Amino acid sequence: MRIFEEMESEVRGYIRSFPTVFDTARGSEMFDERGNRYIDFFAGAGTLNYGHNNPAIKQTLIEYLQNDGIIHGLDQATVAKKSLLQKLTDTILAPRSLEYKVQFTGPTGTNAVETALKLARMVKQRSNVIAFTNAYHGLTMGSLAITGNSFYRDESYGMRYNSAFVPFDGYFGQGVNTIDYLRRFLKDQSSGIDLPAAIIVETVQGEGGIHVASDEWLRDLESLCREFDILLIVDDIQMGNGRTGTFFSFERAGITPDMVTVSKSIGAGLPLSLLLMRPELDQWKPGEHTGTFRGNNLAFVAATKALEYWDAPDFADGVRHKGEIFKHGLQAIVDKFPAIEGDLRGIGMVWGIEFTDPGFAAAVSEEAFKRGLVIETAGANGQVLKFLAALTIEEALIAEGLNIIEKAIEDVLEKRKALRAGRLS
Repeated sequence: MRIFEEMESEVRGYIRSFPTVFDTARGSEMFDERGNRYIDFFAGAGTLNYGHNNPAIKQTLIEYLQNDGIIHGLDQATVAKKSLLQKLTDTILAPRSLEYKVQFTGPTGTNAVETALKLARMVKQRSNVIAFTNAYHGLTMGSLAITGNSFYRDESYGMRYNSAFVPFDGYFGQGVNTIDYLRRFLKDQSSGIDLPAAIIVETVQGEGGIHVASDEWLRDLESLCREFDILLIVDDIQMGNGRTGTFFSFERAGITPDMVTVSKSIGAGLPLSLLLMRPELDQWKPGEHTGTFRGNNLAFVAATKALEYWDAPDFADGVRHKGEIFKHGLQAIVDKFPAIEGDLRGIGMVWGIEFTDPGFAAAVSEEAFKRGLVIETAGANGQVLKFLAALTIEEALIAEGLNIIEKAIEDVLEKRKALRAGRLS
């Protein structure tokens, strides 16, 4: 690890949580340079929904490269892009009666968010944007302004330019309807919140701590946006691509956002980011919003192949089935250890256990890694253990991984008990 400590910036993060040099990976298993095996409950922070080195996707990429397919093409027309647009239409948009234009925005999710914000402000001729408590939308300047966690924001380099935060669903507990709260602010000319161009929301807050918005709340939010002529942007970067059990995370609520940001697993592990928008919102002039790496044709090829999973209805059924395995397995663990005071939250294939002790999640993650499992934490204080396995993970690996989590929690509890006993003596 010396070369990383000597040469790589101190900003490196995950390498500190998982201190080994990874070498190979397949499916939901990773192997380091010494041959140690790890089950992956991290999936590249939601980028590897179809697993590491998915055989079908890998073979398609190899054939494309062997045929000297276009790799970099800016926004020129290519066979790879044409195939992706057609597949996205036929497999995803048309069956859901969604009429969206597609804009390729650049390699990462924050590029899609920046594009959505810029377009919304241009179309509505208003500059304010509303986001929610615990939101995470990226770390470039515009996205940072609507990201809630103060760890990422500092007034010396990241101004909260024309943005406001309001409470997410359940922020004040189940007795407060935060949409009514927001409506009051918008109606009151002296509330201090300007009528926004857009409201941006994650239907499930991932980095924020696995907070799941209810279907009713999402429908109320859509209605509020229509009432006040506000564009509704759904950030589906981490929770889209099937993570919640349907391709788009908002499908369960029956809403139709004005814009949807898509990235992470859409490229099956390769950098790809796009913005979906209602056709009438596509008011750009040619070249008005551009970028060198919008045309990642290798990612187009991977994405087109990955979307074939959604041709079969049983794929979504399998995601929901595995999600139930996680739900019941994790609830059993929470029930077994009442001392952890765990709060289980989630939907589909994204789950989190929040602990009252903020340091407990990190301790469990560290112990689980020693036992051969990669899992991250989430929440403003890292207080949530976050389960984000690939959608294609085998049930046997889920069971093995949950067993590791159970043993890791038991071990952390025993160590803390011993530590307290030592202090008392």
